[in-house]
Amino acid sequence: MARLKFKKKCNICKDEWVIVHPREYTICTKCHMKQIFSEEITAKKYEFLNISKRLYEQSRFLRNIRQAYLMYKNLTAKQISAFKDTVKKVKEGKDDSE
Repeated sequence: MARLKFKKKCNICKDEWVIVHPREYTICTKCHMKQIFSEEITAKKYEFLNISKRLYEQSRFLRNIRQAYLMYKNLTAKQISAFKDTVKKVKEGKDDSE
């Protein structure tokens, strides 16, 4: 069964409307991009997170993984594999994560 989607204003800038599922934090792409690129990733193990900003703009899932790394400085093996698979799908144009 499909989940409902709602249109809400961004919780940070209060300017842009964002389509979200219930219980999701409402944040527009512009504000989310500012947050995730506020800090540079220098760890060799996580160099794969340094991909094109265009790909991050297209997928909320990719932005959430990068944000999780910035918060906890660690990612699980499943998060890493899901990130790499999603990058391949977004590059091919099969973005169905939103």
